[in-house]
Order: sequence, then C-alpha cells, then structure tokens
Amino acid sequence: MTEESLAEFAPLEIEPLIADRPAEPRDSSRLMVVRRSDGALLHRHFRDLPEFLGPGDMLVLNRSRVWKARLAATKPTGGKSEILLVAPASADGSAWTGLCRKISSGQTLNCPAGVVAECLARNADGSYTFKFSAPVDEAYLAANGAVPLPQYILNARKRRGLTAPPDEEKYQTVYAAAPGSIAAPTAGFHFTPDLFSRLETAGVKTAFVTLHIGWGTFRPVRTEDPAAHVMMEESCEVSPEAAAAINAHRADGGRLVAVGTSSMRTLETFSDENGTVLAGAGKAGLFIRPGYKFKTAGAFITNLHVPDSAPLYMTSAFAGRELLFKAYTEAVKEKYRFYSYGDSMLIL
Repeated sequence: MTEESLAEFAPLEIEPLIADRPAEPRDSSRLMVVRRSDGALLHRHFRDLPEFLGPGDMLVLNRSRVWKARLAATKPTGGKSEILLVAPASADGSAWTGLCRKISSGQTLNCPAGVVAECLARNADGSYTFKFSAPVDEAYLAANGAVPLPQYILNARKRRGLTAPPDEEKYQTVYAAAPGSIAAPTAGFHFTPDLFSRLETAGVKTAFVTLHIGWGTFRPVRTEDPAAHVMMEESCEVSPEAAAAINAHRADGGRLVAVGTSSMRTLETFSDENGTVLAGAGKAGLFIRPGYKFKTAGAFITNLHVPDSAPLYMTSAFAGRELLFKAYTEAVKEKYRFYSYGDSMLIL
C-alpha cells in the first residue's frame, strides 16, 4: 500500500459497534470533540454542541432529501432482484442510471405496478442504464420505492435478530428539503429543532447548500494508490443567498463549520483559491484525501466512517491521519456507535 492509504484503520474491531438505528432523541448521540491544536479528545453528547460554538460560527448544512430510490424487482424466471436508482437519464423519468446485481444488457426486470425495466448498457463506472416502460417519477417512487438503507445496517439487524420500524423519516435530517439523494447526509442526523433553537440563541448562524449524494460518496476506494481513485460526480448547488451569507460571515472573521462531508465537498467545489464561495449549480467530483489544503471551513462535524470510503479520506485530510486514527481507536475503546446511524465527531 502507498503512504496515502488508510490501511491502519482496517484492523479496528468496528463490526459490533455498527448502529442499526438512530439515537432517540437524535441529539442524545455521543459527540467526540477532536482538537487539532493539542490532539485532545473530549467526550460529550451532541446536545452539548453549543458549548463549543458561538457567535463567530456558521453551520453549513446539506439540505438534500433522500428519495425512495430502492426499487424491488423480479426476474422473468421469478427470482428476486432490485434496482438502486442513482440518477435520471431522461427528463421524463423513463430512463435511469442505477445499480443492480447480476444483470446484462438486454435483460428485463419486472417492477411494481406493472412497469418493466430493460437494461440497455453497462456504464464505465459500473452502473447500468435502464429504460422503463412507464415514467419512474417522484409519484411512482413514493408509491412503490423504498428508502435505500445502507446494506451494513440491514446486515447488522439481521445478525442481531432485530426488527425496526420504517425508516422513511428516520433516514432523513430534520431540515431535508430537496429530493435527490440515494444516501442521507448523515452528519446532520443529530440535529433537532430544539438544538437549532439553542444554537441560534448562542449566536450560531446557519446556511444551507445542496449536494445530492449518489454513488460517488459511498463507492469504495479500492485502488492501490488512492490518487488513482475516480470520484463519481454528484449534483450540487449553492444559492446566491447562501453564497452571500457565507462570504459575509468569512469576511467578518467568522468560522465556517461544515456539517458532513457532502457540505464540505460542496464548499470546496464552489470556492476559489481564496476561499470565496461562488453561487451556482454543477457537478462535484472532487476526491479530498490527505495532503489536500482546505480553503473554506475551519471546523467539521462528521460521523464515524466506513474503512476505504471517500468520507474517511476526507476526514483524515482535515484532522490529520495520526490524530484521526487516535480518535477512532478511542471511539472503539469507548464503544461509540459507528456509521450512518452512529455517533459523531466535531473536529476543531
């Protein structure tokens, strides 16, 4: 492995700590505060966030909402299958790119409500293009799709013999507004309306950006040299109002606190070399790994990530790999809950 790889994280015994459901209430989740200045690790709860933030801080949050992108299907032979819809490939919703196991060009799958999906081609990134016999739009997915929970959550529940209530609202942030993600911006799970109110009272400002999380975020980094990893592009947007608020806050000497890797990647994608954030819509294909020089945020809220994942590489770039490994080792020792429904870190 190269020096850039994060192979040291692989031996950590994380599997028993995978969270199979969110904390209740959301802000009761644990929070590890990681101070880059002196390497200190502090153990708190997320509700304690106002202890560390104040009038000089602005939270930048991703307002994307998870749509019901998991579509059950059956093969013509009767065997079970499913399609994870990644992004529309046509304006009317009759064609989509998606992920599917054991399918080839020309094969068809029977989907709910009598809709037939034909696999047209396998794309260079490993996804497939599907043609549907009827539009697969928001209304169709609302009636026939399912929230695409990460497989490790489903596997953890199965191993533990657990059942759980539907995840439609739990697998969303309380501020989610713009449908389009196939995975949630999970660092935002810990916020509650009450916590936002307390943060506002403490003088903390907020700004919202949008990045629709797709395959790029959770596609594993499997190249021997991480620099060779290709980050699949994801749609993102910064409104003129958000850009103006963010830039005014920085001009006044304030600190940006990126909530989640998707918010951080949006900020870095739309910023110039001086850290000024530009308004606009586009594609984020930036793979942030150790050695990257951040231009915008001075603090970072993020969850405890899957090994070999792009979010782990970004977090290592921000915290420093040695300090982050120290923090993860401590999190395992203290039995923090890991991954999407798990606990979080505030890196200062």
